[in-house]
Amino acid sequence: MNCTRPPLRFYSTYHSNQRILHLKNASGPTKVDDALQLFDEMLQRQPPPNITQFTQLISVIVNMKQYSTALSFINKINLMGIPTDLYTINIAINCHCRLNQVSYGFAFLATVFKQGNPPDSTTYNTLINGLVLADRVFEAVELFKKLLREKICEPDQFMYGTVINGLCKVGHTSKALELLTVMESGSCKPCVHHYSTVIDSLCKDRMVDNALELFTKMTEKGVRANVITYNSLIRGLCNFGRETEAAKMLIDMEEEGVSPGAYTFNILVDSFCKKGCVKDAELAVQAMVRRGLNPDVITYNALVDGYCLRGEIDEAENVIDRMMEKDIVPDIITYSSLINGYCKKKQIDKARHLFQEIQDKGLIPDVITYNSMLQGLFESGNPATARELFNKMQAKGHAPDICTYRIVFHGMCNNFQCSDALALFRSLGSNELMKDVRLYTILIDGCSKCGKPNLGLDLFDELLLKGLKPTIRTYTVMARVYCREGLLVKCKEMVRKMEDNGCLPDSVTYNVIVQELMKQNGCEEAAVFLEEMINRGFFPDSTTFSMVLHLIPNVGKESRMRTIVQKLISVERKDS
Repeated sequence: MNCTRPPLRFYSTYHSNQRILHLKNASGPTKVDDALQLFDEMLQRQPPPNITQFTQLISVIVNMKQYSTALSFINKINLMGIPTDLYTINIAINCHCRLNQVSYGFAFLATVFKQGNPPDSTTYNTLINGLVLADRVFEAVELFKKLLREKICEPDQFMYGTVINGLCKVGHTSKALELLTVMESGSCKPCVHHYSTVIDSLCKDRMVDNALELFTKMTEKGVRANVITYNSLIRGLCNFGRETEAAKMLIDMEEEGVSPGAYTFNILVDSFCKKGCVKDAELAVQAMVRRGLNPDVITYNALVDGYCLRGEIDEAENVIDRMMEKDIVPDIITYSSLINGYCKKKQIDKARHLFQEIQDKGLIPDVITYNSMLQGLFESGNPATARELFNKMQAKGHAPDICTYRIVFHGMCNNFQCSDALALFRSLGSNELMKDVRLYTILIDGCSKCGKPNLGLDLFDELLLKGLKPTIRTYTVMARVYCREGLLVKCKEMVRKMEDNGCLPDSVTYNVIVQELMKQNGCEEAAVFLEEMINRGFFPDSTTFSMVLHLIPNVGKESRMRTIVQKLISVERKDS
């Protein structure tokens, strides 16, 4: 019996397919080089393979995130005269979009039309996703609307998901919710991914109750929540201090057959620690272990930070010992929390020793580590060492952030170095930092405390000229400056302007004004502000009340202050 032997091309095609399959499953540094070698071999083959084989190899390259290499392959194929298909063009569009070159992607769209083959949903999905990746969300929405309006392409779940994600990305959660409603009433129904995206965005917008409502609506429609959905809700509840509800949701998700991961428990652990409830966090870790989940460096970092916030440094050190017993290596976040804990407990020598020790171990301090050290040095009366560290930080290439400058300016002013602080502030030039109201407030307060109130007054005027909006803290500091300088009319004008600017005086503002006026023997003026304060529902603090009592004349004599005190006592009796 005669058998026809397969042509040689069959063997080369089979061989190429096997190598492409191998590349898909391979890993390691030589993977890209192997792909390049195979591509060159395929180009040299006569006749060359068809476009399908080339696109299979290019897809492997794309999965490696080697987008420029994939585009280079496509260009070479075009130069060889091998006709490309829509699948290849879609790959090219995707690569350009991933490289933030979405305009080139639209150029390929024009090529598709020239070839006479209409783009498919993948083409438009890729372009819309490219616009979202390039932060051109509103253009993505316009393209989506055009597709709907002109019935060019029927949107699928992926396209809806891309637009919903884009809207949430730029904070238009309400529009994303509207689009979700459109999906619910149409033929392309939303899946858990669409709901989860909007739920997460609602939680980030501090609309947790709305997120819970949508969650209920989703489950009622028969869409089963996944771990991502639950994680978003648990994190949202924890951000609002609703840890009890979050813990209940964790139980609910298990009852629904959704297994929480280490990430889920870490949300709870971190939230309990930030709230100061470290024992509850430890219980959450125990529950985590019972479910066969291993605490990771994130879990332990939360515990270290939680104990440090409570001032329980010994417990924080014990947590680090537990980490190392389980072969979990502490990272810079772990040590930064411990350094911050030492500084808060005024154990500056321990903090300095650890700061040096971690560098000897090869760890690089980040801006948070430096901020903790700077604050600790300033508060422990080591301003010169703090300034030296600040200079070293910049010399090593660590750019100070806004918190760094606030710490440095506050520390310098508290150590009577307000002139140096002002010089540093001016050296920032046109930097965005010079638009930070809190920096101005720190400097105004510092100038006042250093006996240079006129500089503080000038800074306040400069702040207003820049169009910056003072905070309640800024106004309170200025109230103190005006009262101390006897500029009572200015103080009164400022309090009225506060109301016009929608920044009403609070209890601290009134207490500062009343105290300063009483110190300056302006008792009548102090009484006016005191009455206004009480009428607005605020009460004197212990210092103000004590000063008021000292101003009441002997028994039998009537006074405005006595009347105010009697009114206060009457209000307190009613409340009790």
